[in-house]
Amino acid sequence: MKPTADDILKAKLYTLDKLTADRARWKAEGLTVVFTNGVFDLLHVGHLSYLAAAADLGHKLIIGLNSDASTKRLKGPTRPVNNEYSRSVMLAALFFVDAVVLFEGDTPIEPISTLLPDILVKGGDYSIVQIVGAPEVLANGGEVKVIDFVDGYSSTNIINQIRDAK
Repeated sequence: MKPTADDILKAKLYTLDKLTADRARWKAEGLTVVFTNGVFDLLHVGHLSYLAAAADLGHKLIIGLNSDASTKRLKGPTRPVNNEYSRSVMLAALFFVDAVVLFEGDTPIEPISTLLPDILVKGGDYSIVQIVGAPEVLANGGEVKVIDFVDGYSSTNIINQIRDAK
């Protein structure tokens, strides 16, 4: 029986325990695992460009997604606009995304230090010394890369434009 689109999407939504097992299998298969993280509240062209560039760096792309509680602590009480399940499914729908894992902390240190990706990626507003998990990934023989943002796109700007249009 052919899997449904819903089955395929849900198969990309992971707990950290399940993802740890798949990460070990991917490593044994010689696949390069790329990890990035963020809130990804209102998916836009900047996100898509950034995530596609991250996916091009390896065989498997894992996205660590801030939970709703984590997002509220980082972005304020009016965020996220979309809940964690909605954000997870939207990311899982991207063909180049292999796994989405939620994290509750203010930083993704737990999934990064557990999974130890081959390549850790962040957006262009970070330097390598500012990237959470960089020391752990580098100490494990991995790489840390910074990908340039596409200018003019941000969830905050979109939210402000909607508010201003009222």
